[in-house]
Amino acid sequence: MNDFRGVSASEKLPNAGQLAVVYALLLVAAVLIFFVIRYFGENLPAQPLATNAPVTESREIPESHLLSRNQGIDTPRSPSPPRSIPQSHLLSQVLIALVTIISAARIFGFLCQRVGQPRVIGEVIAGIALGPSLLGQFAPDAMVFVFPSTITPVLGILAQLGVILYMFLVGLELNSGLLHSRAQATVAISHASIIGPFLLGAVLALSAYSTYAPAGVTFTSFALFLGVAMSITAFPVLARILTDLRLDKTELGVMALSCAAADDVTAWCLLAFVVGVTQADLYGAVITIILSVCYISVMFGLARPVMIRLLAPLKNTELSVNATAWVLVAVLASAVITEFIGIHAIFGAFLLGAIIPHDSHVARSFRKKLEDVVSILLLPVFFAYTGTRTQIGLLSESSDWWFCSLIILVATVGKFGGTLIASRFTGLDWRTSASLGILMNTRGLMELIVLNIGLDLGVISPTLFAMMVLMALVTTIATTPVLRLIIRPEA
Repeated sequence: MNDFRGVSASEKLPNAGQLAVVYALLLVAAVLIFFVIRYFGENLPAQPLATNAPVTESREIPESHLLSRNQGIDTPRSPSPPRSIPQSHLLSQVLIALVTIISAARIFGFLCQRVGQPRVIGEVIAGIALGPSLLGQFAPDAMVFVFPSTITPVLGILAQLGVILYMFLVGLELNSGLLHSRAQATVAISHASIIGPFLLGAVLALSAYSTYAPAGVTFTSFALFLGVAMSITAFPVLARILTDLRLDKTELGVMALSCAAADDVTAWCLLAFVVGVTQADLYGAVITIILSVCYISVMFGLARPVMIRLLAPLKNTELSVNATAWVLVAVLASAVITEFIGIHAIFGAFLLGAIIPHDSHVARSFRKKLEDVVSILLLPVFFAYTGTRTQIGLLSESSDWWFCSLIILVATVGKFGGTLIASRFTGLDWRTSASLGILMNTRGLMELIVLNIGLDLGVISPTLFAMMVLMALVTTIATTPVLRLIIRPEA
């Protein structure tokens, strides 16, 4: 018997009208609650500039541990100046970095598999270990040697290309037909998993604003960003976990991927809105949301039927080089469109993969051609590139660690509770609902991307940034062992 049967015969599903009414009431209630939180938060005292601006100095962090901004990767300042790499040696330095990244990813992945964690968790930890949190702290010269600022743009391009191609492969695996009858439920579940942690994050902002908000940031911007950061689900990491656990093709896996996709698209739209509030550009935020909805509608309403007709003659025939090239062109073009819209390039790649029938010859051919190169070579670069931009050593006081624990608790309860309640209301059984709530708590490095945006905008302080990074790691690492406690071994 399938453990993830979804809806039992005795359960009565809510109809579309009921879902629409409850969904509208939920959104209205969320907006009203946030305005109540905002009313009390705007009266809180902001932290003075003198006690907030020099965060790293007031925490008495050693000079060798301070971060210096280079074009993307943060490297520790060392007593010796960074090496200047001649252009002729650039290729050699990039190859050294790739050897280090792939080796660390395989070693950490193997160790994680030995303790029952998916390999992707080891790759995430490897990325963090290669950054200021470990290598940069104990061997800063070694980190500067492996990741000099000269190769940062190259690694950044490889990282983004890797995650774009991987999300295209994830889209190819998505069996959208299984969810055709539950599309409304998917949107309701994903948005409930956003509203819960978003409101709890806004409440948490009431206690964090006076201590951890940068000077000059309004409570509205701070609370909005903290709520969005709590609401993120790491789409790429969730996909890797489902693949490693062989759940990606089950009903639970398909539902989780679909909810995470809707979750992250919504979260990126909210992030665009928050950036608009911070920069006083609400018009641009509204345009981003409208264009996102239009593009998704065009992809599934128009592009998917056309794609199905174009691929029909290629059934059981070898995929030509020209056909492969044009599909890759379409993937990159879709990624460019979503990047210009303002959400993220990876969702364009995912949407292009999702409109290709998962059981078609094209889908099988591309999975065979790209999977190993992307998962072994390019994706670890993405983890390392993002991981080396974080430093956990900023948490130096016991109060910081207590508040960090509170952030982890609030983020977990909000995400799990919102998903569980919405899943049960839409007709899923308890086991599937709980499993979905656990999976939606996967945050990973997509969270770090959002946090870096907040740090660059000056909405969150470096100390709060480090706390949120730890929250992302803990919730992601906890996903697999907690999920194993719920699902049966034969699942």
